[in-house]
Amino acid sequence: MRKQINTNYRDTEMSHILKNTETIALIGASAKPERDSYKVMAYLIEQGYKVFPVNPQLKGQKIQGCEVYGGLEDIPVAIDMVDVFRQSKYLYDIVVAAKKSHVKFIWAQQGVSDTQAELLALKYNIPMIVNSCPAIEIPRLRR
Repeated sequence: MRKQINTNYRDTEMSHILKNTETIALIGASAKPERDSYKVMAYLIEQGYKVFPVNPQLKGQKIQGCEVYGGLEDIPVAIDMVDVFRQSKYLYDIVVAAKKSHVKFIWAQQGVSDTQAELLALKYNIPMIVNSCPAIEIPRLRR
């Protein structure tokens, strides 16, 4: 059994992260309305977050009225949280990019986790939630 690192946040800690986030880079954004990343992006925008979609193949296009960026380093404002819609094998490199971009928090969607990436986030002192979805947690925490 694989030990998860830095992932057992109490509800108050998740709430703290969500309350202290204004800008979100959504990595793995899709322009297809049937995709989860598209639906979650719409929900986060509806909740008042400023969302910056990231997808190198769609760079320069718009998703839900938001300009798409090729990478974290291309976003012209400070990013509070990265929401990851990529396969687990990419998570380590995303943590490295998050550190370079001074991101405060990393949130990896359901099914996305990697022990080495989690250890690196811990080393960098970047709180990281894995295998979870803010679009599920936000309404649950409000109850």
